[in-house]
Amino acid sequence: MIDPTDLARRIAAIASDAVATDIQVLDIRELSTIADCFVIASADNTRQLRAMGETIARELRDEGVRPDRREGVAETGWLVLDYGSVIVHLFTEEQRSHYRLEDVWADAQRLLVIQ
Repeated sequence: MIDPTDLARRIAAIASDAVATDIQVLDIRELSTIADCFVIASADNTRQLRAMGETIARELRDEGVRPDRREGVAETGWLVLDYGSVIVHLFTEEQRSHYRLEDVWADAQRLLVIQ
């Protein structure tokens, strides 16, 4: 089993290579039982959003890691990849500004920030 923090950092690195922007890894262990970490990242448009989600899923699958669930479609501006202990939120800038997950989880420790 992969350590949740290591998995979240690996996902952030893949997202960065896939041209994601404003990547944040939040440690939510002390705040919620739904997961240990969130990875939040933005894409410039829905095409990049789709490609980012596919790249993360493919690279982790090649490493033997598969999501428990995948929700959303790029056209809505928000994709969620649920890896159990790590939940990945991929947004267009517009949707990220609307939902403001960083504000909702403001008390979470920031483990990694990649601008």
